[in-house]
Amino acid sequence: MPKQHAHAVLVDTIHDEQSRQEYYMDVRRYLAGNVSPGNKTVYHNEVYPAFVKENGRDPKDRHEVRKVMTKNSYYQMYSAMQRHTQEMTWDSVIDSVERDLPRLKENAKKVSGTTGGTLTLDPNFVVPHYLSYYDIHLQPGAYHMTHDDEDVSAGALYDRGTYLYTLGNIGSKMDFLGRTLLEHYKKQYPDARPKRILDMGCTVGQSTTVWAEAFPDAEIHAIDVGESLLRYAHARAEDLGHKIHYSQQNAESTNFDDGSFDIVLSHIIMHETSTPAVVNIFAESKRLLKGGGVMMHMDNPRLKELPPLEAFLAEWEVHNNNEKFGGTYREMDLGAEAVKAGFSAKNARMEMVNVYMPGKVMNYGTNGLRFPACVAEK
Repeated sequence: MPKQHAHAVLVDTIHDEQSRQEYYMDVRRYLAGNVSPGNKTVYHNEVYPAFVKENGRDPKDRHEVRKVMTKNSYYQMYSAMQRHTQEMTWDSVIDSVERDLPRLKENAKKVSGTTGGTLTLDPNFVVPHYLSYYDIHLQPGAYHMTHDDEDVSAGALYDRGTYLYTLGNIGSKMDFLGRTLLEHYKKQYPDARPKRILDMGCTVGQSTTVWAEAFPDAEIHAIDVGESLLRYAHARAEDLGHKIHYSQQNAESTNFDDGSFDIVLSHIIMHETSTPAVVNIFAESKRLLKGGGVMMHMDNPRLKELPPLEAFLAEWEVHNNNEKFGGTYREMDLGAEAVKAGFSAKNARMEMVNVYMPGKVMNYGTNGLRFPACVAEK
């Protein structure tokens, strides 16, 4: 696995911790490459024929596939192993974070003020219920966990844990999603020179920094719900040399002025919200945009466009990784939701975003691996 890009608040792993983490990554690779394909084999050889024999027709959707596949022992074994490695990956990173936390806290204080970026936290902030109800991605304490007024542990856990979870395939700086959406924006609006940009649901800022690099003269803002998470994101950006203004806010209702941004965007966070929150966030995006400004909310591939078996497999994390809203969001008519939020029908649409990889842009065609984005101009 490629080495993660070092910065002042990236957790340091000693030999035994590194070995344990790499072990779980090897298990994940084996599951993906050797075990997961067997799900399709048992479906076509056993589950599908039995379903047709009993019902006299094909399964009509992923929900019907789920009812029969989750009773299959092979799938049960695969799913249990996948869940176990997710939990153990977090456990392996927690050991590193707890041991290294004093150094991380000290480094966060040292780098603050390096670029002129800011951090604004709200002591009275209330985390939305759809985020506090369970630990998304099984991350212990989720994104909003905070232990004290110097804590950076949620960010440290997310940064290292997510890098391992993705097997290093999202870039050494974890900026794959940011670069994917940025390249799409530049292609769609080649002459645009945005002056103010807002990243909603920034987590540790791995995508936000991409926009700061691309538009060095722009004023970059980023919001999220977690105090510890944002403290980490701020320190990370400062050490990497990016002037970004982080603040603890709910994307459904922010304190920014009307018409104050050229771009309002997010990178795969919408499926972690709720049905009412989608319209609220779209409406807030519209309020914040200047005339001619652009909203771009990119998220996971749509489920309706996939065959029933593929859709069932694609939503594993909905049922097993605490992404409970993911299935609903990926079936919503987002263009219609944007219209409900106040955008005109002619300016609101879904666009398919070609996956960006270092050195090239990859178009995966119609197999569901491109990212859909709800895009609207004010």
